[in-house]
Amino acid sequence: MKAIVIDITRCNGCFNCQIACKDEHVDNDWAPYAKPQPDLGHFWMCVNEVERGVVPKVKVSYVPKLCMQCEDPACERAARDGAVYRRKDGIVIIDPEKSKGQKEILESCPYGNIFWNKELNIPQKCTFCAHLLDQGWKEPRCVEACCTGALLFGEYDQLKEIIHQRKAELLNPEFGLKPRVYYAGLPKRFVAGTVLCQKMNEPLENARVTLSNLSTRESITAQVDNYGDFEYEGLEIGGRFSVLIEKAGYQTRLIESVHAEKDVYLGEIFLSPKE
Repeated sequence: MKAIVIDITRCNGCFNCQIACKDEHVDNDWAPYAKPQPDLGHFWMCVNEVERGVVPKVKVSYVPKLCMQCEDPACERAARDGAVYRRKDGIVIIDPEKSKGQKEILESCPYGNIFWNKELNIPQKCTFCAHLLDQGWKEPRCVEACCTGALLFGEYDQLKEIIHQRKAELLNPEFGLKPRVYYAGLPKRFVAGTVLCQKMNEPLENARVTLSNLSTRESITAQVDNYGDFEYEGLEIGGRFSVLIEKAGYQTRLIESVHAEKDVYLGEIFLSPKE
């Protein structure tokens, strides 16, 4: 079965994948796989910018989205007369002839990755460039155009070790549709702060910061850098933590409850010298 691994940590937001998709499908009729993609309004491959944190600790993650090529596609169940079908290689195709007028196909996708072509009166989406694969291509245009290796395409059996090693996961697994697009490094939550000397207002380099999960009692320890900054990335959404800051010769500081419903910047944390 065909699958894609998308490594968010390697995506730099160049949009090459999105542009390559447009180049391949706009004004090109690849029936019976797909009719031409409109110039505007359709993003069969779309790079979403996810802004995180608050000033001065702000990050941007880039999350490419496309058809999830589900094992149990909601669009197939919503379609009439076989207008949507799943190939033996797992690629889900919307038949451009049989699907005419079936807007319920568009509305069935909880990921929002199906688009309506008003001019042709049909739903459309990513096909994993099946027309190219059937001609012997090894990967879709979006994967070919990726300059950072953030997109990997192939048979699931060939990719499953990478999926395991990079701890890749499914987007919205609660939908229960068994997608074949796997995400490594999906943005979760971070807790960060800046540790300073109360008296000198200078960074306390190498101060020890311990983050403890109040539910699991697991702890992670790191040292403050030469700017006084520390950061814990990849934390569970909604997790509750405590932060203990220690430095030889200084008073210990404990922040008892940090709720990571959103990314958290604790601001400037001042330690007072011991008397």
